[in-house]
Amino acid sequence: MTATTQKPLPSQQWHHLPVGEVTRHLDSNPEAGLTSAEVAKRRARFGANELVGKPGQSPIVRFLLQFNQPLLYILLIAGIIKAILGEWVNAWVIWGVTLINAIVGFVQESKAESAIAALASSVITEATAIRDGQKVRIPSSEIVPGDLVLLTSGDKVPADLRLIKARNLQINESALTGESVAVEKSLQTLEADAPLAERTNMAYAGSFVTFGQGKGIVVAIAQETETGRISQLMEQQTHLKTPLTRKFDKFSRTLLYIILGVAALTFAVGLGYGYSWIEMFEAAVALAVSAIPEGLPAVVTITLAIGVSRMARRHAIIRKLPAVETLGSATVICSDKTGTLTENQMTVQAIYAGGQQYRVSGEGYTPEGEIFLDETPVELDESPVLQECLIAGLLCNDSHLEVKDGQWNVVGDPTEGALIVVADKAGCNRDDLAQKLPRIDAIPFESEFQYMATLQENRELSSTQSQIIYVKGSVESILSRSQQQLDTQSNLTSLAPNIIHREAEAMAALGLRVLAFAKKLVPNEQDSVDHADIEEGLIFIGLQGMIDPPRQEAIRAVAACKAAGIQVKMITGDHAVTARAIAARMGLEKHGEVLAFTGQELTRMDNQALADAIEEGVVFARVAPEQKLRLVEALQSKGEVVAMTGDGVNDAPALKQADIGIAMGGAGTEVAKEAADAILTDDNFASIEAAVEEGRTVYRNLLKAIAFILPVNGGESMTILISVLLARELPILALQVLWLNMVNSIAMTVPLAFEPKSKRAMQQPPRNPKEPLLSSSLLKRILAISVFNWILIFGIFEWIRSTTGNLDLARTMAIQSLVAGRIFYLLSISQLGTAIIKKFLDRNERITDSSAIIIGIVGAVILQVIFSQWSLMNNLFSTAPLNLTQWLICLLVGLPMILVAALVNRFDPLD
Repeated sequence: MTATTQKPLPSQQWHHLPVGEVTRHLDSNPEAGLTSAEVAKRRARFGANELVGKPGQSPIVRFLLQFNQPLLYILLIAGIIKAILGEWVNAWVIWGVTLINAIVGFVQESKAESAIAALASSVITEATAIRDGQKVRIPSSEIVPGDLVLLTSGDKVPADLRLIKARNLQINESALTGESVAVEKSLQTLEADAPLAERTNMAYAGSFVTFGQGKGIVVAIAQETETGRISQLMEQQTHLKTPLTRKFDKFSRTLLYIILGVAALTFAVGLGYGYSWIEMFEAAVALAVSAIPEGLPAVVTITLAIGVSRMARRHAIIRKLPAVETLGSATVICSDKTGTLTENQMTVQAIYAGGQQYRVSGEGYTPEGEIFLDETPVELDESPVLQECLIAGLLCNDSHLEVKDGQWNVVGDPTEGALIVVADKAGCNRDDLAQKLPRIDAIPFESEFQYMATLQENRELSSTQSQIIYVKGSVESILSRSQQQLDTQSNLTSLAPNIIHREAEAMAALGLRVLAFAKKLVPNEQDSVDHADIEEGLIFIGLQGMIDPPRQEAIRAVAACKAAGIQVKMITGDHAVTARAIAARMGLEKHGEVLAFTGQELTRMDNQALADAIEEGVVFARVAPEQKLRLVEALQSKGEVVAMTGDGVNDAPALKQADIGIAMGGAGTEVAKEAADAILTDDNFASIEAAVEEGRTVYRNLLKAIAFILPVNGGESMTILISVLLARELPILALQVLWLNMVNSIAMTVPLAFEPKSKRAMQQPPRNPKEPLLSSSLLKRILAISVFNWILIFGIFEWIRSTTGNLDLARTMAIQSLVAGRIFYLLSISQLGTAIIKKFLDRNERITDSSAIIIGIVGAVILQVIFSQWSLMNNLFSTAPLNLTQWLICLLVGLPMILVAALVNRFDPLD
């Protein structure tokens, strides 16, 4: 059925309304549901329950937009002028460069706007509804507002629901809220300003039911759901340019103005000397062509593409070329907590039993680790009470572990998965226990009572009380029903509630989620368990504290980022206490403290207070998707270059808004991946550090490329301009300029893209985002080398012309002398040149892999030999063959470049 234009329901705070008022607003029957006739009417009014993104740009438009760069405008215009003048070879060469650049960019970005489609596919499912009083199974796209939907364990919620019935209902909303533990649902009417993560009487589209059953009335479908609102947030965003594209655009505009100004000056001066306007127009065009670095766009594209390849080898897939460099310029990394900084696997880390505190090693669901008492590994036979605590957690449990694709996963509740793993670490075999203590009955967890209980038969005992009730739940619910506790050797002793509460609070302060465990012996004829059996007489066994732990490699990566001057901020939908504890363990302190703010606190702040909180805050907890987006925008408004990492649906708008969005490739949702500029294939925050290092290396290599290419254009332009001013023959022709700018420049510049990373890459602070692409020191470098190139070209041309009278020979030797000087200059800015000098000073110094530079130099030499020695090239480019003496002269006059390069390297080191 084709979706019609939706007419949204009046906006309501559904979680704040009593169930009766919800049914009245939606004109729905809480028992029989809607009638078929009413469903048809509402389908016509509200449309299909599908997310529909705004139409994307056509492939043709996206391809044409690749030419929307000032520097490419210059090249296209230059090509048109060349074509008008009949110089078709020159024109097609220039157009070919722009075409190749556009094709590479188009291929890299062809999937950049597919986030909305992925978002839509993430919520397509089937649902069970009650219509006309009958239970029916229908596609989620046919759900309408007011429908009565049934939920059971394993279901995907098809739309936003206001719950009207819930039995032990738990829903995993981590992709939407960032909360790593399934949320226990209730029917209680909530405050109007309750955060999304705390709306326990609601079920949201795209989330998963992990336990229990429920019934709810559909209050929002499609774009009106919380997931739909995220889709709209993504549509409303402007696509920010990256720092590199912003700087390149500014550089291109500046270059455009300079070229047009100098060309106009040349034209005017020539007319003043009495030249015809046609001659001066051709001279101005020649000057413009010489000033335009035709090879630069191709070199930039190739350098970025090489960066993409390098990052892929380090587990970072780049979806948009300029994003390679953006990582290197990041000043702030905003990271989601769950699954990004943490394992997204609940892990028991602390146990309190028999008055003793135990520490548990290992992380995640992999059953590897040990239990320690005072740093000594514990044997279960020596600690009966610890064994009792672990058995209680293992048997009072409805989940299980399984291995999938080589990874351990929990089927069921993550908290129960943690209890299974810790018991496994201690050597408790669940199958053996199930034989010795088979389950007879159970009371599922209910929010009202805050505990779960199981009745087990103890086949190894023959006494009248051979059955055991194991109970797990909140500390308050267990202690209020307990009168005794077990000591170290599992002997009964009087309960010490104050001490137990103190231990529980100490665990909670560390961000641990604390569960208490107890047992009760009951007569062996009992075949069921109910709440009356649990009211009193429990024997307290112990506490287990668990957390979604930080990744160890992420801790090291955060430290490396901080050492590199990059701020790391945690933005999460989880609880503030938990988030602060994780942040402290990861070393995210700022000025010695972890300052945390909640989403509610941010909502109440004015602009100045928000700016201060963003500046000083390290943790932002219980944050809604639009608030994540607001935080990223606020940081960008302060001039920060923001990298945002995440893996959930709730991260998608902020990922898209950030200067570079980084999604997790494994645990990440498709929505997050499609919204991101980069994807980490190993879901490892540590790969961020590697990607930042590669990004900085790419930017440094780009600066080297610019510093290498532009002096040639500067020298050529000065040569042509001064020749016109002095009314002299041009020392270099337009086609020869194109050879130097295109063939020679690209052959010698591309190897710079392969330069290995510098040891100092991660020991320097981030670049100032406001720093122009051409800094003052880089401009001085370019000017100094340009002047030397001009002297070289002009001097050799005039000398050879005056001594031989051969214009072709003079131009050829001028060009070959320039290339010789360029080879020495290339060595001076590459790591190969530095390594050769260090090797000369210290024989033990190791030369880094610089094969690309060597290949580039050899290739350039071969091309220049062909350029002057092949008769076909002589005819095409007006060159002349050289003898050995002339070759040596060209080499010798290029040698002074070594001294010039050494001088400029002192005030503008490129490493």
